[in-house]
Amino acid sequence: MYQLDITLKRGQSLAARDRGGTSDPYVKFKIGGKEVFRSKIIHKNLNPVWEEKACILLDHLREPLYIKVFDYDFGLQDDFMGSAFLDLTQLELKRPMDVTLNLKDPHYPDHDLGIILLSVVLTPSEGEPRDVFQTQSLRLSDLHRKSHLWRGIVSITLIEGRDLKAMDSNGLSDPYVKFRLGHQKYKSKIRPKTLNPQWREQFDFHLYEERGGIIDITAWDKDAGKRDDFIGRCQVDLSALSREQTHKLELQLEEGEGHLVLLVTLTASATVSISDLSVNSLEDQKEREEILKRYSPLRIFHNLKDVGFLQVKVIRAEGLMAADVTGKSDPFCVVELNNDRLLTHTVYKNLNPEWNKVFTFNIKDIHSVLEVTVYDEDRDRSADFLGKVAIPLLSIPNGEQKAYVLKNKQLTGPTKGVIYLEIDVIFNAVKASLRTLIPKEQKYIEEENRLSKQLLLRNFIRTKHCVMVLVNAAYYVNSCFDWDSPPRSLAAFVLFLFVVWNFELYMIPLVLLLLLTWNYFLIISGKDNRQRDTVVEDMLEDEEEEDDKDDKDSEKKGFINKIYAIQEVCVSVQNILDEVASFGERIKNTFNWTVPFLSWLAIVALCVFTVILYFIPLRYIVLVWGINKFTKKLRSPYAIDNNELLDFLSRVPSDVQVVQYQELKPDPSHSPCKRKKNNLG
Repeated sequence: MYQLDITLKRGQSLAARDRGGTSDPYVKFKIGGKEVFRSKIIHKNLNPVWEEKACILLDHLREPLYIKVFDYDFGLQDDFMGSAFLDLTQLELKRPMDVTLNLKDPHYPDHDLGIILLSVVLTPSEGEPRDVFQTQSLRLSDLHRKSHLWRGIVSITLIEGRDLKAMDSNGLSDPYVKFRLGHQKYKSKIRPKTLNPQWREQFDFHLYEERGGIIDITAWDKDAGKRDDFIGRCQVDLSALSREQTHKLELQLEEGEGHLVLLVTLTASATVSISDLSVNSLEDQKEREEILKRYSPLRIFHNLKDVGFLQVKVIRAEGLMAADVTGKSDPFCVVELNNDRLLTHTVYKNLNPEWNKVFTFNIKDIHSVLEVTVYDEDRDRSADFLGKVAIPLLSIPNGEQKAYVLKNKQLTGPTKGVIYLEIDVIFNAVKASLRTLIPKEQKYIEEENRLSKQLLLRNFIRTKHCVMVLVNAAYYVNSCFDWDSPPRSLAAFVLFLFVVWNFELYMIPLVLLLLLTWNYFLIISGKDNRQRDTVVEDMLEDEEEEDDKDDKDSEKKGFINKIYAIQEVCVSVQNILDEVASFGERIKNTFNWTVPFLSWLAIVALCVFTVILYFIPLRYIVLVWGINKFTKKLRSPYAIDNNELLDFLSRVPSDVQVVQYQELKPDPSHSPCKRKKNNLG
């Protein structure tokens, strides 16, 4: 084993790749086709100074160090600026060396592309292999037993655009905005046919650099069926902004027209870390008491965004799929909570890896879903998917080590292997309830929706089921009017007279409250009338089979190719059907107690509404509501509009999500207790 310590000092006379005669260079180090280091981006500089250090552990010196320089282009493919090799066999052990490398383009070897200056030290290393520390990566470095992954949070609210450039023939545009900070990206919604769009979207980026960093912002005009038009660009230098303060920024768009209005807030780091199993926050009694105190009922109004604390122990996996030709895999694990995404180290050539790592997160929404995905690392191409589990935070049994069966990408059925996790969730129930009534955090690393015949059919059938509930209810009422069943019609007639004669507005939430309570007592008495939606499960399995078939034979002309010209319209219809079906399913699942926390919250809210409507005249309630609506923009000009009822329902899982979050039963042979007994024997 060898340890290679490299200091990337600076570059000189690098190639200009941008129209302004400059470049935005960054450097990659590769060994054996595997990227082991990536530097930060130096903007608009042909003589950049990095002064960044990397520590690389090597099994041998046969592979040279490959240095590649790129010009960063936001929204486009980065431009190649040159490459060079460093022959590691020529380095003397334990002797620091300054190295100057001439950058070349293999296709144009005569071109002079500048130089890169390094300082390197090669020393023998003993002990177990350790992972490489990567400056921009989220992968754990074992150089520190516990490391905080980011230094702070950048909270950005995109308010509006003003006087944007008209890009369409009608004198208008369909603008949207892209943001990028390092490798983090966010894309706003499209605002059709306007030059003064109103977005009012809020999102967060992680801040990795002590000095801040540069947020690249580009505005685009959406064009269906062809390449989107570029409207303009601007930047935000975070190092010039003070911490713990909201800044209103009006940014002039360069290379275009108009302004963008943003609110930017830099806050201190949240409790997000990776550590070894021996460094455990909740097993340290003092630290555990501090965490419990932070989320005690007495601290309800202290930092409402900090709802709770999550600790995930990723212990090991067993019986994973063999992804390499050798019959082995190189598995590593990705742990995601909303937009927080952390990785373990890679265990090479092993189908039963042990990671023994502890991840901690701040919980901003107790209705979030923890996703743990296992991949196989490949040196020269993207990682192979091995399995995944999705676990809603409210369904987690605290402090219990469990074997979770790994599922396929769509979370509809099992794949090979199990993963052992031990998870603890501590949260403030009042804060969690209040956060339920504000907009849900958008996950900005999700894949874009694609057109699928099976998915379109599934959403149509789900929507049809919701509509049929209303149709059947209408038929039932009509049958009462037609006296198809005299006893039933007589009872309905008497009930109608009684309700109309005694009707008061408070009876509406009271009826919903009674329905929730009735379903609750049915469930606890064992008379559960909830039916498992096998139709949705079957359709999800069919969709997985279709995905596999598309992956294996992408050249076949099928349904999607025939309607390629109207693909965006079909995707929109597909998404609208999904939203309509999900809305109906979420209402049903609220009354079915699919998520007890949300159903109890609904009971509390309905009790409050019933009491208010019983004691307070309706005119006063409408008066207060109207005054609040008319004065909201005056009191908070940049407040993000929201509907509390829709925000509540967005936390209730649809039938598709219920199937995806179902925990599969592991093989009894994977029981931790049985495994220990077998080991003892």
